[in-house]
Amino acid sequence: MTGLSSPSPTSSPSPTSSPSPTSSPWPTSSAPPAIYFLSDYGTSDEFVGVVRAVLHRDAPGVPVIDLTHQVPPFDVTAGAAALVRSAPYLGPGAVLAVVDPGVGTSRLGVAIRVAGRVADRGSGGGAGKGDLGPEWWVGPDNGLLLPAVEGLGGPAAVYALATEAGSTFDGRDVFAPAVAYLVGGGDPSSLGAQVDPESLVGAPDLPPDHFDGAILVTSVTHIDAFGNIQLRARPAALDQLGVIADSVMEVELVPSRTVTLTARRVAAFGALGRGEFGVLLDSDNHLALVLDRASAAAQLRLHTTGIQVRIWHLG
Repeated sequence: MTGLSSPSPTSSPSPTSSPSPTSSPWPTSSAPPAIYFLSDYGTSDEFVGVVRAVLHRDAPGVPVIDLTHQVPPFDVTAGAAALVRSAPYLGPGAVLAVVDPGVGTSRLGVAIRVAGRVADRGSGGGAGKGDLGPEWWVGPDNGLLLPAVEGLGGPAAVYALATEAGSTFDGRDVFAPAVAYLVGGGDPSSLGAQVDPESLVGAPDLPPDHFDGAILVTSVTHIDAFGNIQLRARPAALDQLGVIADSVMEVELVPSRTVTLTARRVAAFGALGRGEFGVLLDSDNHLALVLDRASAAAQLRLHTTGIQVRIWHLG
């Protein structure tokens, strides 16, 4: 953050930076490998079921865990952010992620091996017990996979998967068979040639958080099913503004039409009155603009991420 005379907010990773998982009081167990599946397929068609059937056929006995299939269609940035939010909590195995508006074009399909996730299993790899998280991340090379991979240590090796021009269902025909093969310990070199990890496509960057005088400038990174509006900013940014617990702030959203509202900093949804906006710390350690038992996004008619949000202390 440059060119600003005001204090900079505490460095706030992009929505594609992995949060630290919440510490658990339970002992860490060595889980068997699983396949973690994310897509924008939705559930009204047979797409998810067919991909799962291929996984069951080719990797019988390996659990398939659905992270979400409600990523907004074609929204690679939203899919990447969902993977980042999920990544710290995944066990060993492989990730299959498909948000692929470029299917059938020259975009690469890739299998990415994550650095630091490789146990002593020989050159064939596999995803056995004892890993810190998924070793393999498989999907299109369009910015969907790399942000979460970087948060887990970065790519150790990348293999290009053979795809066909004009194809329309690489999730079924390319990615699912590759994931099943890799999670079973298959040799990745038989899937395709290695490519330079530096060539991988990253997700688009949102503008960095900064201060404009006494105003925090941040952006919307996610809107969940409850209508809570996640911001890129972290709590330390409000601390720097002097917005302590129960302090009131002005919040301005700058989409095509500017909306300004008053919100209170709270620790829980239930601390808010009916129809009162609040800003709290969400489960991903970001600030979120919320209502209690109501949708803040619906109230504000907000449907997209990436818009600018300006916050200042009312004193």
